[in-house]
Amino acid sequence: MALRSFDIDAPRWDQSTFMGRLKHFFNITDCRTAILPDSRLDEAKALVDSCRAGSIPPGTTEEQLHYAKKLYDSAFHPDTGDRMNIIGRMSFQVPGGMAITGCMLQFYRTVPAVVFWQWVNQSFNALVNYTNRNAASPITPKQIGIAYVTATSTALATAVGLNLYTKKAPPLVARWVPFAAVAAANCVNIPMMRQQEILNGISVTDENGNKLGHSKKAAVKGITQVVISRITMAAPGMIVLPIIMQRLEKYKFMQRITYLHGPIQVMMVGVFLVFMVPAACSLFPQRCSMAVSKLEPDLRDSIRSQYGDAVQHVYFNKGL
Repeated sequence: MALRSFDIDAPRWDQSTFMGRLKHFFNITDCRTAILPDSRLDEAKALVDSCRAGSIPPGTTEEQLHYAKKLYDSAFHPDTGDRMNIIGRMSFQVPGGMAITGCMLQFYRTVPAVVFWQWVNQSFNALVNYTNRNAASPITPKQIGIAYVTATSTALATAVGLNLYTKKAPPLVARWVPFAAVAAANCVNIPMMRQQEILNGISVTDENGNKLGHSKKAAVKGITQVVISRITMAAPGMIVLPIIMQRLEKYKFMQRITYLHGPIQVMMVGVFLVFMVPAACSLFPQRCSMAVSKLEPDLRDSIRSQYGDAVQHVYFNKGL
């Protein structure tokens, strides 16, 4: 059935609930969308833009609009509308993350291997963090470089230090070193990559999208939620999988196929990430809110003097 009007930006699922957000992120983190050609993504964007302008092409169905919005959300930045690089998209988190995480879990015994795979992982993370930043707060190439070097150094120092420290520890403890390094690096990488938001504040609006100012406290809240989400995304695979592999490696059939341990871990990490990427992204609403009473005094007073008690909460994009 053709449509005359359609609110394409209206949430398809209730974003105030975890299950609603989970359905949304299962939809836009679908890794099959990562292999679509740019021309197909641009067609989807054109259809979304036409719908927003109130001009829906004749014969377009609601299902076609939903699919176009799915492609748009998976490939275009919510703030700028620009097409994101493929590696930085959330739809690439499963294939990219499973390959890198699987290798980190497999090659953890020697310092050179630890250094190389932690460097690869932090390079990947830096690109993802930059791609999914709040684009209203620009960052310079120098700041990007400092953030990248700092996060990579933190990951390497944590991984190498713990790797040496756990030489005499039980084997399972050594297998958990990559997760400790990833968690430590995320606590540095994301805030550093988005330092402009912390230093200058993040753009906040009222419920209707009217800009109210910039808030550093809102930026800290949003970035903290992203850090928690990223660590949660990695935790099950990097904590549970080493336990599974340690038990499996005791069986003779596994001892005969040691050359397959790496691919097996990559595939098993993929199984975890298929569920954990959307689940972790769903922990907190994408459109984050904060009570006006918790804002900086000058911004709070400005909002109160202009709007009185009509505005009780401000809203902002926390990024991914």
